[in-house]
Amino acid sequence: MDREKAHNRGHVPVLVREVVELLSPHQRGVFLDCTIGPGGHAEALLLAGTPDATLIGIDLDESDFGAARRRLERFGDRVRMFHAGFDQARAVLEQAGIDAVDIVLADLGFSSRQMDDPSRGLSFAMDGPLDMRLDRSEGQSAAELVNSLDEKSLADLIYRYGEERYSRRIAAAIVRRRKLQAIRRTTELAEIVTAAYPAPARRSRRGVHPATRTFQALRIAVNDELSRLEKLLEEIPRLLNVGGRAGIISFHSLEDRRVKHAFAEMAQGGEAEVLTKKPVTASDEEIERNPRSRSAKLRAVEKIAPGRAN
Repeated sequence: MDREKAHNRGHVPVLVREVVELLSPHQRGVFLDCTIGPGGHAEALLLAGTPDATLIGIDLDESDFGAARRRLERFGDRVRMFHAGFDQARAVLEQAGIDAVDIVLADLGFSSRQMDDPSRGLSFAMDGPLDMRLDRSEGQSAAELVNSLDEKSLADLIYRYGEERYSRRIAAAIVRRRKLQAIRRTTELAEIVTAAYPAPARRSRRGVHPATRTFQALRIAVNDELSRLEKLLEEIPRLLNVGGRAGIISFHSLEDRRVKHAFAEMAQGGEAEVLTKKPVTASDEEIERNPRSRSAKLRAVEKIAPGRAN
């Protein structure tokens, strides 16, 4: 048990109160948590829901399933979990024998447990293998990308997914280093990126590590995050019953822009009503308790009946 507690230490789900208020589980019966993780949001939805509410939980990283099962044990067979990415939500519901649900929730952030596990290679703050895969059974690791992409492709990746203005300098520095030896460790890559930054830019970062955007770009590329998100957003109108609500929590502008535009298109097409004119963000109290929540943005929509649009 001590090991299990340590394994999940520090994970705090973000915007829980806001999720419950916006998605109104007390009025709904079937929930889909597309990123169940250790089960924090799922537990809150079920506690606020009706006594017979059920939840389908999916996650690409099944290492949290044990913690989620323990956390949700009290709900018995009202909870079912599947190892899958959120882009496979439709297939999971078909497997579960469910046509549509009343709530769809996706928290797009990495959990604190994942970020704090050096073996994942997600953070530049701890030394570990340069992996970054949520599902380590498939796909290319970050090390494989860093050591195989040509300089232009690497620069384009860092710029596109990290919005990093010094992407070309960073890519050139990576290619120079890997000619000497392959880059395998997180701290090694962080040092290369930091050294590639112009000194004035390093001084002006105000506490933001120079490697932040490069690591973000690699995490997005390794896990194909934006393509998966776009597929989920396309599916939301078909995943929801009329009157059902969807909420997406994003953590950086590339995700939030896609969610904002997709929800606006649903509204313009008469499929949904946007419930959040502006993204819902964490309160000062939550940020103080959980600094990770500072960058979280929650947007939500409600599926409407055909012809109900204004």
